[in-house]
Amino acid sequence: MMNDLVQPGSMVSPPTELIFGDWYPALRATELRKGGKKTAILLGIPLLLGRKNDGSIFAMRDLCPHRGIPLSAGWFDGETVQCKYHGWRFEPCSGQCAEIPSLTGHDTLDATKIFASSFPCTERDGYAWVYIPQAGTGRVGDALPAVPEVPKFSEQYRSAHLTADLPCNVDHGIIGLMDPAHGPFVHQAWWWRSRASIHEKEKHFEPIPQGFRMSAHAPSGNSAPYKLLGVYGEPITTTIDFVLPNRRYETIRCGDKWFSSLTTVTPVTASTCRIDVAAAWNIFYNIPFVTSIATFFGARFVRQDQETMIQQAEGLRFNPALMLIDDADKPAKWYFALKQARLKGTGEHPLAGPVTLRWRS
Repeated sequence: MMNDLVQPGSMVSPPTELIFGDWYPALRATELRKGGKKTAILLGIPLLLGRKNDGSIFAMRDLCPHRGIPLSAGWFDGETVQCKYHGWRFEPCSGQCAEIPSLTGHDTLDATKIFASSFPCTERDGYAWVYIPQAGTGRVGDALPAVPEVPKFSEQYRSAHLTADLPCNVDHGIIGLMDPAHGPFVHQAWWWRSRASIHEKEKHFEPIPQGFRMSAHAPSGNSAPYKLLGVYGEPITTTIDFVLPNRRYETIRCGDKWFSSLTTVTPVTASTCRIDVAAAWNIFYNIPFVTSIATFFGARFVRQDQETMIQQAEGLRFNPALMLIDDADKPAKWYFALKQARLKGTGEHPLAGPVTLRWRS
């Protein structure tokens, strides 16, 4: 995991508003073995996750409704979670209480009418995704938004995952994710690009539900990985979508060859977040060690972003005045406008139609 490479420490930036009522990746699904449990934090909510004996996964608020002790301090036998303090037992997918050991035959309390907080939880693309509802929503029904997924265009493909902790609020993480101008400075490398490769670019954007799209275009000629795709002799196109609350989809097509990724910046607390990258591809499918090679270089790429955000957090501690400029920072402005529209429930979109932006990178 990338967060083993760089430790952000205690640096934090000012907190931000969080978007509830959506799916967030809590941790890698491979960490959840049958009968096992793990803890995580999403949007400041402590979670207990686990995998039942039948293979299904669950997510509960890591607090017993009786006295508030973390349920993770207790036991999970593959079927029920038992509190360490008084032995209350819960079915973890529903949160329904199955047993209160202290009750006697004289008690009239029906334990099954008591529920610990549980959240919809499912596996997708190697992650345990958890739906975090608005506070006070109560038990959510089946009418939930679709679980995010990496686009795939063939039955056979390889995949890889990366993660890194960021010592900043989710807004700084997201606008860093969509920033088009930092590449030649943050990601300088012989296998990517250099400052000398900076040139003017023109990209076309269009509105999509809850986000915006950088329309299909030929990728930058100053990036070495894209040049490698030239061996296929087919036109190369890239499409990039940003979708609230925190998702960046990128799809590269080259004939029947493709690479796609889903990058999320997930709020852990109001002042810290985590970046996760899930990628899938069929390019260079038969080349030995291609997954290891891709993961190695991808990890270095994400680490460069992580180190930059750690350094930025040092300055943000002093609450400096910040600015956004046109055109390179226009996607960041769109993000803030989209977020405020969603938080206010107005449905207003900052893009009335297609827009062309120009910058140097």
